[in-house]
Amino acid sequence: MSERILVVEDEKSIRTIVEYALKGAGFDVASVGRGDDALEALARDGADLIVLDLMLPGLDGLEVCKRVRAERNTPIIILSAKGEELDKVLGLELGADDYVTKPFSPRELVSRVKANLRRARLEPERGASIRSGDLEIDPVARTVRRDDQEVGLTFSEFEILHKLAGSPRRVFTREELMNHLWDGNFYGDLRSVDVHVRHLRQKIEDDASNPVLIRTVRGVGYAFGGEDGRP
Repeated sequence: MSERILVVEDEKSIRTIVEYALKGAGFDVASVGRGDDALEALARDGADLIVLDLMLPGLDGLEVCKRVRAERNTPIIILSAKGEELDKVLGLELGADDYVTKPFSPRELVSRVKANLRRARLEPERGASIRSGDLEIDPVARTVRRDDQEVGLTFSEFEILHKLAGSPRRVFTREELMNHLWDGNFYGDLRSVDVHVRHLRQKIEDDASNPVLIRTVRGVGYAFGGEDGRP
């Protein structure tokens, strides 16, 4: 059975291009032009992935992203114009998994869709839970708990945290982290990892402005814990 893609784009010409490219790649495609219609379609028929424009009539793409992420972990790819840098960052902070900048190559979009679906289908990595203080990371259940309270993370946030915590004190470059997320096939803006890390800190740190779990190594990347390996 083909995987179902929900395309949310108000410009008919772009919507037609996206539909044609995705159907040509073998996907089952549904499309709408409004944010409120997207939520209705998702509730009615579901979707394996959402391609979401930001500038929409009615509910805008950021609000749609926020509402979807509050209820489900469906992968979301944002379509953003070059002048919408701030909105793109906000979309990632609200839980979007990826973005494609307009004007875009249909081939690139299809590649991103396939990559995100492949990530969503990944079997959980088997292994022992990782504990650090009151933080527990369970790679089998793909859950994170802090002080016995479950913390809701997106796919990307979990993968980054698990990668860092699995090798305390080791410094990972942004490129290493993104290539881990994309199975070595990442291409795009490395700054997106900073957005994921910032959002992750807001969820697991006592004080996101003074992080102790995820340490920034200026000019290089990120490491888990302090230089002594302890949070």
